[in-house]
Amino acid sequence: MAQSIFITSAEGHSGKSTIALGVLDALSHATPRVGVFRAIARSTVEPDYVLEMLLAHDGVDLPYEDCIGVTYDEVRADPDAALGTIVERYKAVEAQCDAVVIIGSDYTDVGSPAELGYNARIAANLGAPVLLVMSGRSGEAEKLGSSPARTPEEIGQITALALAELAHGRAGLLAVIVNRAEPERVDDVTAAVRGVIDHAREPEHVTSDGVVPVWAIPEDTFLVAPTMREVMAAIDGTLIKGDEELLSREVLGVVIAGMSMVNVLPRLSESAIVMIPADRTEVLLATLLAHTSGTFPSISGILLNGPFPLPEQIDRLMDGVASNLPIIATDEGTFETAVKVINTRGRFAAASQRRYDTALAMFEQYVDTAMLSRSLGLARSTVVTPLMFEYQLVERSRSDRRRIVLPEGSDDRVIRAAATVLARGIADLVILGDEGEIRTRAAELGVDVSAAQIISPFDPTYVEQFAQEYARLRAHKGISLDQAADTVTDVSYFGTLMVHLGLADGMVSGAAHTTAHTIRPAFEIIKTKPGVSVVSSVFLMALADRVLVYGDCAVIPDPTAEQLADIAVSSAATAAQFGIDPRVAMLSYSTGESGSGADVEKVRAATAFVRDRAPELLVEGPIQYDAAADAAVAAAKMPGSRVAGRATVFVFPDLNTGNNTYKAVQRSAGAVAIGPVLQGLNKPINDLSRGALVDDIVNTIAITAIQAQADADLAAPASSEQEGTTA
Repeated sequence: MAQSIFITSAEGHSGKSTIALGVLDALSHATPRVGVFRAIARSTVEPDYVLEMLLAHDGVDLPYEDCIGVTYDEVRADPDAALGTIVERYKAVEAQCDAVVIIGSDYTDVGSPAELGYNARIAANLGAPVLLVMSGRSGEAEKLGSSPARTPEEIGQITALALAELAHGRAGLLAVIVNRAEPERVDDVTAAVRGVIDHAREPEHVTSDGVVPVWAIPEDTFLVAPTMREVMAAIDGTLIKGDEELLSREVLGVVIAGMSMVNVLPRLSESAIVMIPADRTEVLLATLLAHTSGTFPSISGILLNGPFPLPEQIDRLMDGVASNLPIIATDEGTFETAVKVINTRGRFAAASQRRYDTALAMFEQYVDTAMLSRSLGLARSTVVTPLMFEYQLVERSRSDRRRIVLPEGSDDRVIRAAATVLARGIADLVILGDEGEIRTRAAELGVDVSAAQIISPFDPTYVEQFAQEYARLRAHKGISLDQAADTVTDVSYFGTLMVHLGLADGMVSGAAHTTAHTIRPAFEIIKTKPGVSVVSSVFLMALADRVLVYGDCAVIPDPTAEQLADIAVSSAATAAQFGIDPRVAMLSYSTGESGSGADVEKVRAATAFVRDRAPELLVEGPIQYDAAADAAVAAAKMPGSRVAGRATVFVFPDLNTGNNTYKAVQRSAGAVAIGPVLQGLNKPINDLSRGALVDDIVNTIAITAIQAQADADLAAPASSEQEGTTA
């Protein structure tokens, strides 16, 4: 039977969906099969956006239809029958999962006391302990998305009423989270709720060890602010200009521009929406130019109100400005429009990367997720899913934060990935490019890279320093100081020199450049580790239940026996770096002594080299893939081997075999291929595919940070030089 948790609140607008996401993410890191169940759907007219968001999480693999209990109409018509349906449908989900996150109703239909009582009955009948979400805010809208803060005493009083309702419904209490608490009073809020629980001390209110954890998460402006898209829906507006993608940006303020442009401009604020009467075209143009100039705050959008079409000349002039700022139009008057805008509530959804990253980062910061898992009785699984492995990468990288340089600051994927890395505390970042352009684009994308250092590759201070160092390193090639000065302004060379000189601990590039462009500077400047003759690569292949290492699949087309041995030893070291016990299979089309031929002999010789160089390493070869991976085949083909049937590191005889195999496994088995991870360099430089997704970039940054942690311990000096690349 699955371990489940029922998340409910005592009222609406508590931010329960953000808590549900945090709980789901935490459980996904502890156990492989996590499900989601929505007891009462918000609407029969449109899909439940909270459920859709949770089902989009990488750790969940269930169809939407299976995860809905009943509708409000069914509860109203016959509460008891509806409860029976909820139990029946939940059990079908439970049977497929190790843990299930159950989300209670959203207070969109019936009165709060009755609704909490019904949620308590559901939780009791499902046998799921309750995670009670209390709101640190009243329900009255005060400004965009936000409400007045409650005092700790007020939160305590409401908690007492909620606990009584849960006890009446025979629901067990697992924990309490106060969401959207006043940031300055988080500790006071926690103490107030703790006191209420200690005073109650009823059997229904304690977990098996007698402790009910209480956590408080402060309100974050971006989590409650509406987006431009939500504002547009609230006023029934139309996008007439600008990039539709930028409608996902949050709105943090409203500027009503009824005055002249001289008085409007000083009142512009960061991420505000500017309301302009549609016939005040001079104010419209001034606002648009102010946003484009970069000398005024970056606004989220413009709202034109009133039944006045834009004159053709103004429309043409705006097209010439070439701004992608969203401009929305509505026929309504200023007062009616302003009221609707101010009362617009933000919906938490996965579409907003900044909200998603911020919600997870805050949950991890303020909630003890390990304690939450233990309270549910979830033991750490021996199975390692792709999501669990990615989480392990994140945890290890942020345990000792390293400084990583990203040369491709003009790429939106890099900017988005940087925002995630910074929000989750994975690494400190240096981004190369024009600072004004990068920060402006980040604001347009609705992501936060304010914590990153942004450096221009044309900064004369760095160019002079780097040119002198590069000229020194390449003097034997006849490189002059002037030639070096031209070379180092290339972002790949600039970033590599930052790593070489200790200004960064590692580099991740390749989203917009070739592999050769990314790693050739490393061959010239960083060079290979002592005893390593070649730079090679591995992919970390996250299968459904374990992680394997494949090498080399990206760099060396046809390695010699000595190079193949290098690849094997480096791949085993990389595996150990990432917590994988290395058992190395030297792959061939023949197993053991059964075959012959030049290709088999090369693998046989390479295996001998590995045993000579690293006698402590478990290695077998030549061996076929099935004998290396499948215990039954291994028992027949190579009985008694400590590697056959249990291999974790697969070394391919050439690039053709390795590259095609990793892609076949990735596509056919649904594996997550993380890499290529370069190995053999003195300091970590990693290459991205030009088709890399944001998550790929985040994972590669985490991997590079972990490699840098290991290199900081070893502090190996530069050694032999490797020219060129075979990628």
